[in-house]
Amino acid sequence: FNLSKPLKQAINDLAFDAPTAIQEKAFPAILSGKDVIGIAQTGTGKTFAYMLPILHQLKFSKQLTPRVLILVPTRELVMQVEENIKSYAKYMSVRVLGIYGEANIRLQMEAIAEGLDILVATPGRLYDLVIKRVLSLKDIRLRVIVGIMHKPIRFKISFQFTVKPC
Repeated sequence: FNLSKPLKQAINDLAFDAPTAIQEKAFPAILSGKDVIGIAQTGTGKTFAYMLPILHQLKFSKQLTPRVLILVPTRELVMQVEENIKSYAKYMSVRVLGIYGEANIRLQMEAIAEGLDILVATPGRLYDLVIKRVLSLKDIRLRVIVGIMHKPIRFKISFQFTVKPC
């Protein structure tokens, strides 16, 4: 992939070798602005698959409201995705915030007021903060929806992501 220096440096730090199948297919599709639905097993690099092209396109901004929304089903996934994004973007000026229930909402409100570029959220906490008018979604340009797909016959869980330009 043709990437910026900061992204290449972060990838080198993380010791990634070669892209997985989901990463190879998602990168050009997301960059082209198409709606993308990606389905793959746990551990195949789905977060990297959708975040790499998003970070590649994301330019520095001083605006306070988020431009990318990543909606995930659980607080554990919020924390994991937020940490992953921070490691991918560690050489970039990107502000990432994870919000979820059972965390101090006042601290989350303060973090939102400081400004952010990428918001990772559970639906419930996102709703709470939008209803309170603490969070505006008017500048969202890209949204990622991560869902869980259960396959009871095989007893495996896979995750699905959808990337849509707004």
